Amino acid sequence: MVLKASTRLRQQLKSSGVIVAPGVYDGISARLAIEAGFDTLYMSGASTTASMLGQPDLAIATQNDFIQNASMIAGLSPEVSVVCDADTGFGGPVMVARTVTAYARAGVAALHIEDQVQTKRCGHLIGKQIAPIGDFIARIRAAVAARSKIPDCDIVLIARSDAVQSFGMDEALNRLKLAIEAGADVAFLEGVRSKEEVERAVKELAPTPVLLNVVHGGSTPDFTVEDAKALGVKIAIFPLIAAVPAIHGIREALRSLKATGSDVASARGMGPKEFFQVMGLDEAIELDPLYQLSFWLWAFLISGAIQTRQLYNRCHP
Repeated sequence: MVLKASTRLRQQLKSSGVIVAPGVYDGISARLAIEAGFDTLYMSGASTTASMLGQPDLAIATQNDFIQNASMIAGLSPEVSVVCDADTGFGGPVMVARTVTAYARAGVAALHIEDQVQTKRCGHLIGKQIAPIGDFIARIRAAVAARSKIPDCDIVLIARSDAVQSFGMDEALNRLKLAIEAGADVAFLEGVRSKEEVERAVKELAPTPVLLNVVHGGSTPDFTVEDAKALGVKIAIFPLIAAVPAIHGIREALRSLKATGSDVASARGMGPKEFFQVMGLDEAIELDPLYQLSFWLWAFLISGAIQTRQLYNRCHP
């Protein structure tokens, strides 16, 4: 019997080692992360906003956008736990409760709620505005209350504070301590600027697990997984690990098409069948013998047509 994703994540939080969660934002990136062997994924809010809307991370995506994406990613594999960004909870306590309920029903393992104002922005951009501490704790309490009303629900609640940039470590840690008292399971200190700040957070918030956000070019140093382990953090997320390389790869392929008029070089030998296999084609075929027969008949006919065309071209140069 496969454990619920949230239950499995809770067990991992109690074990040794670091939970490494690559950032994903759509079906393709999630499939590739699963293919690479990761058993925990992180649905990045920034990448979700970029992928679904083509917009920057400036509170443009809605609760429904996040829920839709989280539901799809969490539904790809019962053996993978998905940790999701939930921004500020998308409103007051009632909206926070609705977010938690929707994520739990979708099979999400964990979500984090932050202490920025509703018109929030990426945690690694300057100019963030922080909500009053009372508002932040109200969000956490609403999340805890919502979880308690769902039968057999143990979704992991992560409290995130962005207050370091504006108010310093003391204020940020105080907020997280109060969030833990309110029922948060994991602490997420966003925008840490040094190894020493991470070590302090781990020490002062113990025994609560700490999440570390690693994104190249942001305000946090380029920590590795080994660094995270040495620092004592429990979860390390890499939000843009899929989105940024995707930009580089797609940009290169489009430039190649523009220059050469062909997609052969960028395809690197991958045709439709190979592409669909990455998306779970073989597993889908196994579920339907009739479809399996139909598919291979289609593949045979296509193969025969290609061979016939090649023979024709040789005979009629």
